[in-house]
Amino acid sequence: MSPADSNDQISAVRAFNRFYTRKLGVLDQQLLKSPFSLSEARVLYELAHREDAAAKDIGIELGLDPGYLSRIVQKFDEDGLITRKPLASDRRQFRLALTAKGRQTFARLERSMEDEVGAMLASLRHGDSDRLIAAMAAIERLLGTTDAAPPAILRDPRPGDMGWVVQSHGALYAREYGFDSSFEGLVAEIAGKFLTSFDASRERCWIAELDGVQVGSVFLVRQSDTVAKLRLLLVDPAGRGQGLGQRLVEECIAFARACGYRKITLWTQSILVAARKIYQDKGFVLVATEPHRSFGQSLIGETWEREL
Repeated sequence: MSPADSNDQISAVRAFNRFYTRKLGVLDQQLLKSPFSLSEARVLYELAHREDAAAKDIGIELGLDPGYLSRIVQKFDEDGLITRKPLASDRRQFRLALTAKGRQTFARLERSMEDEVGAMLASLRHGDSDRLIAAMAAIERLLGTTDAAPPAILRDPRPGDMGWVVQSHGALYAREYGFDSSFEGLVAEIAGKFLTSFDASRERCWIAELDGVQVGSVFLVRQSDTVAKLRLLLVDPAGRGQGLGQRLVEECIAFARACGYRKITLWTQSILVAARKIYQDKGFVLVATEPHRSFGQSLIGETWEREL
């Protein structure tokens, strides 16, 4: 990275930080026009969600200077928001707890925060709130200290998602199993039929999204009045390792049961080992097999069913 590129990135981060603090109402460390600074509100939050919290532990976790934390604690004590008890192991340290007044104060602050954030999200266009939450999750993951991947969100399809379903199936199955373009054609046919004859009362598609990017899909469609069909289960490599395939199949089962279907059926291939394991774990039973030549490969097709 050149010095110029580095400077541009630094400027972009600082500009975002200024925008973010203005948008959330914490400019100059004042939180949503409350009498509390951002740091004070964070200490209140910790006290409301802990039992007999040690002041020193809260300071370390929030990264607060001991002197600053001491002034916050003193203010809360004078306002009747907390109780302080010396630790038996070190009487220089205190164990803190909210009083009834402190809990009422925090509850009012929490409601104010929820109302403000709710209003902000409600002002966004349809679908933008999901993208905002995904972007925030990406920032938290990239700048956080944990290596754990955030869970993908499951949402309804939006314009452009069906194109992604077709493209991702075609590319992934060609790369991992050597399927030719006829498979992509089949996926396009299934996706097209879903769009043109969609029955919202009995059919559904779920798109899995991680950091604002599609990483999975599954469809549940009507085969008959009593039988639903699970189709196009896909988990992109970027979404693997977090049980996403299981979550998608569980959504299908729950929706099919709510719709009054008596059975779910699906057709897969014996070489799709990971998918077969998911179906088996979720109660599907292999009921038929048939060798066939499709998608440029010699395959063994399998029909699986699950009673509801």
